[in-house]
Amino acid sequence: MKITLVHGQNHKGSTYQLSHILLDKIGQKQDVEIVNEFFLPKDLNHFCLGCFQCIEGDENCPFFDEKTKILDAIEAADVLIFTTPTYCLRASAPMKSFLDMTFTRWMVHRPKAIMFSKKAIVLSSSAGSGGKLATKDIATSLFYWGIPWIKQYSKSLQAMNWKGVSKKNQDKVDRDLTKLSKKILRKKNAKAGIKTKFMFHMMKNMQKAGWGSSPYEKQYWMSQGWFGGKAPWR
Repeated sequence: MKITLVHGQNHKGSTYQLSHILLDKIGQKQDVEIVNEFFLPKDLNHFCLGCFQCIEGDENCPFFDEKTKILDAIEAADVLIFTTPTYCLRASAPMKSFLDMTFTRWMVHRPKAIMFSKKAIVLSSSAGSGGKLATKDIATSLFYWGIPWIKQYSKSLQAMNWKGVSKKNQDKVDRDLTKLSKKILRKKNAKAGIKTKFMFHMMKNMQKAGWGSSPYEKQYWMSQGWFGGKAPWR
């Protein structure tokens, strides 16, 4: 199983620990190859400029090279693990910045067919509340990328770092991530569901009618054969 991790923080704190507990549990049952592990903002220290150059081609983004290293590793993996600490009830700014710079991958623009067969896990920890909102920020983007199987897990740890987490909470995390690892392993093939297919067909009709952001996008959809009988999940 090939796995790529994208962390919404540079430090290896509690949320990082969650991801590696999950990795260890998957690795106990199946061979794991980590395609790459990225830390934001270290590996992409930019905000989207709103220049819209990417609308006419991703290579026009001023941060294309750094962004593409992450996206290539994402495409090369079977399972994606995204992590973010919960900051002010939401995902971290570096993670949000990365997601902002991938908006052309959304189904409304130029989705990648390979994403429609991947599994994704979104993890977050917090000292207090807001973890579910933080994971939802990321899961929303992943859904619009076309990823059909997304699981979210968040935990309020009542601690500022992993060393301060109580034995009770550490045991609860261990049990929860054991269950999550089993779900990942049981799900052999991720397939697009009704919601994903409905959204894709809506976007197809929009692009076909010329209501996309540019003629370049319509040409992209035509080149994929999606205006005919093809679909990215087939």
